[in-house]
Amino acid sequence: MKARDDMTRDNAAIARTLNEALPYLRRYDDAVVVIKLGGHAMGSDEGMASFARDVVLMRTVGINPVIVHGGGPQINTMLDRLGVPSTFVRGKRVTDPETMRVVEMVLAGEVNARIVQAINTAGGRAVGLTGKDSDMIVCTQDDPELGLVGTPATVDPRLLQALFRDEMIPVIAPIGTGEDDETFNINGDTAAGAVAGALGADRLLLLTDVAGVKDASGAVVTELTADQVRAMTADGTISGGMIPKTQTALDALRTGARAVVILDGRVPNAVLLELFTPEGAGSIVRG
Repeated sequence: MKARDDMTRDNAAIARTLNEALPYLRRYDDAVVVIKLGGHAMGSDEGMASFARDVVLMRTVGINPVIVHGGGPQINTMLDRLGVPSTFVRGKRVTDPETMRVVEMVLAGEVNARIVQAINTAGGRAVGLTGKDSDMIVCTQDDPELGLVGTPATVDPRLLQALFRDEMIPVIAPIGTGEDDETFNINGDTAAGAVAGALGADRLLLLTDVAGVKDASGAVVTELTADQVRAMTADGTISGGMIPKTQTALDALRTGARAVVILDGRVPNAVLLELFTPEGAGSIVRG
């Protein structure tokens, strides 16, 4: 009897969860959600498999997910393994042609393939891309001293929209092309923000290793406006590594995304908690 009672309570909890999620399932039907998956947020194979199942569920209920990934730790490991020396300017690695070859090999090969395989194993239909495919992301050089580091100048969303029509899940490595056919390394957050803006995404989810944007007391701020982000940056409340993430949020909002969420990608099912629960997860920034 006890086991049956426990099962009844579990089933009731599942039913309540589905009932609470229903309005959100309807709200996001046919929405575009861009997810930036950072190198640290990828975690273990088990964590990757869980993330892949979440993405497949999103596609199953009618959302059009787009994954833009990083891979900084994996690039560092490969550079060290191959003995490729690194030069730094103001704390940032210079991407010379030899380094760029390693970056492209790791991002477009190892990391991208791992994510695609995980999603396909979970029952989805993922396809691996870079920003060079179909000249999707055309870049300008960010800083000549940093070498082949690019800033997106234009993003052509037509390839991604065609994949949506075929219910495919695009997985994009942040590598772009230049006007003279150069290959550029793009910051993953920046690439995700540019893609989200070009698609007019309903949400850009920046998965990172912190809980969200924190106020002066250290508490996570769950909702912010663009003006509040600018004010908190000006007074130093937003500082360090959070500045480029919030700047990505502002740029994405300015170019067409509806909202940006900064959340902890290490939390199990973080994406589903953000999209399908009243409380959400992390910090949401709106214009």
